[in-house]
Amino acid sequence: MNGPVIAVTDYIKRVPDQIPQWVPGQYIMLGTDGFGRSDTREALRRHFEVDAEHIAYAALRAFSKSFDFEPARLSSAMDILNIDPQSIDPAPA
Repeated sequence: MNGPVIAVTDYIKRVPDQIPQWVPGQYIMLGTDGFGRSDTREALRRHFEVDAEHIAYAALRAFSKSFDFEPARLSSAMDILNIDPQSIDPAPA
């Protein structure tokens, strides 16, 4: 496998964390590590950074580390994907 694998779940990261030893190459996990929220599925995915825009950004970051994708283009990608670089990390402390 040449590219990164982005594992995304509406559950905690522990679910995709069970298989990285069998996945060759770069493996990135995105999950909803948190609790106590009551909102729409769309809003929760955005909050926990597992929506389509954050998945695309995770893939671009992985490509910038492994392939011919200039890391300087990541800030432009954040603007296009409407991702706030100052947002608080949703992972529990």
